[in-house]
Amino acid sequence: MPVKLLFIGDVVGKPGRQALSSELHRLVDRYMVDLVIANGENAAGGFGITEETARDLFSCGIHLLTSGNHIWDKKDALGYIRREEKLVRPANYPEGTPGQGSAVVKTAGGIKVAVLNLEGRVFMNNLDCPFRVADREIERLKKETPIVFVDFHAEATSEKAALGFYLDGRASAVIGTHTHVQTADERILPGGTAYMTDAGMCGAFDSVIGVRKEEAIGRFLTQLPTKFEVAKKDIRLNAVVIEVDELSGKAIRIERIAVLCG
Repeated sequence: MPVKLLFIGDVVGKPGRQALSSELHRLVDRYMVDLVIANGENAAGGFGITEETARDLFSCGIHLLTSGNHIWDKKDALGYIRREEKLVRPANYPEGTPGQGSAVVKTAGGIKVAVLNLEGRVFMNNLDCPFRVADREIERLKKETPIVFVDFHAEATSEKAALGFYLDGRASAVIGTHTHVQTADERILPGGTAYMTDAGMCGAFDSVIGVRKEEAIGRFLTQLPTKFEVAKKDIRLNAVVIEVDELSGKAIRIERIAVLCG
């Protein structure tokens, strides 16, 4: 039997959380999903995550949260990520960084799914090499389960595509996050890895990647520091559903999802 994974693109602020509250159960039923994963690094006011917002997301039916470079934006996250096993941060942060870079969770049917979070380096932070960290982590995780899902939180499409091909045949799926713009390049790579450059965003689309467009335009025009606020109109949910063979860990099917909410 295939395992069905639903991955939600970056959840941005309260509008994104409300969209999940209203739409997620419908998607789970429609696609007969076994496990729900979401990137929650922008869930609290558009930047970062708190214990309260994480609990909101878990209450919607999400089983595990991934993150990225904004995971540290709220002070609350530093203590919370040490305690919460269902919240992971990129595995290629330096040794000693709070939290964990991967987790293994079980579906309701008892099937183990490993989730690995990585962060890119092109136009981003100077972290450990995500390719080499992936080598190490996937080898370790596959001792426990053949199903390994990778959230690659990165800016450059070239870096995302390169990692997808690099892990082809070793990861069940490599799905990109961070840019908040859903791409239309979903496919199964030759070795059996599901790939998509970016899952997109769960939030307001009358915006510049989730924030009020007036403030974003103002920053580009003036180059002055501007406080961004989360936009609230035209709420949509971007996601991807992946079917994976339970025994081999190879992807069978991938489908991108875009839902207009409300």
